[in-house]
Amino acid sequence: MRIILVSGLSGAGKSVVLRALEDMGYYCVDNLPASMLEPFVAHTLRTGERAYRDTAIGVDARDSDLLAAKVPETMAELRRSGLRCELLVVLASDSELLRRFGQTKRRHPLLRDGVSLQEAIGLERELLDPVVQAADLVIDTSDMGVHALGDLVVQRIDQRKADQLSVTLVSFGFKFGIPGDCDFVFDARILPNPYWESSLRSLTGGDPAVVQYLDSQPQVQTLLAEYEEFIRARIGEYRGVRRRYITLGIGCTGGQHRSVYLVNRLTERLASQAPGIISRHSALAKRTS
Repeated sequence: MRIILVSGLSGAGKSVVLRALEDMGYYCVDNLPASMLEPFVAHTLRTGERAYRDTAIGVDARDSDLLAAKVPETMAELRRSGLRCELLVVLASDSELLRRFGQTKRRHPLLRDGVSLQEAIGLERELLDPVVQAADLVIDTSDMGVHALGDLVVQRIDQRKADQLSVTLVSFGFKFGIPGDCDFVFDARILPNPYWESSLRSLTGGDPAVVQYLDSQPQVQTLLAEYEEFIRARIGEYRGVRRRYITLGIGCTGGQHRSVYLVNRLTERLASQAPGIISRHSALAKRTS
């Protein structure tokens, strides 16, 4: 039996994740009280029904029973029972959450008299922190639409079906902020910038002219080789301690040229060691959204 606990900030996409898992054949339960988690799992084990073989459970960080010490304790207890149990958490930036609540006109669950929306988001983020620290997979949805988030969940969870380490490389722009779901972050701003070549300025790191330009730069190739060596070592280490997910971010100023190029090149080079490796370009997603 495989169980995925799903939690996250209000407005960050927990419902989208559960819908995606349901479409994958998971039996999904949302907003199950934390105190009911173990009795529910015991029930599914007793019945032995195939419908429960893959189960996803939405848990609310505001549940008073979901205490900081209880999250890892509960996860460990479930795993000792022989279950494949993972904790997935979705986050988003404050600015994006403010935009989403403003757009949908929904009320934040922690909004009270004398408490602003910004304060409510901050309070929930603080309450959620112990859950984030215990998570197997954190997804920052700030730059994702509904469909992109659903697709990403399918990609990463499908890899775990085969007991593979799920590896994701993310390009981003430092001017937009560092993604909140990265285990490691690399800075490519020291490299020659195609932005200053007028013929390349409007292109991206995936366009042939930019690729040719960066391929010809010795400094770029040196850093690319160093990044590859570092990441290969981390993949081996994560597998050695049976970690489930690793997300690595590579940033340049705007996330348009250098970081995109490096993520694409590294995805090609690491494909044999990490089958199913995923690449994501967060700044480019902003340009097309």
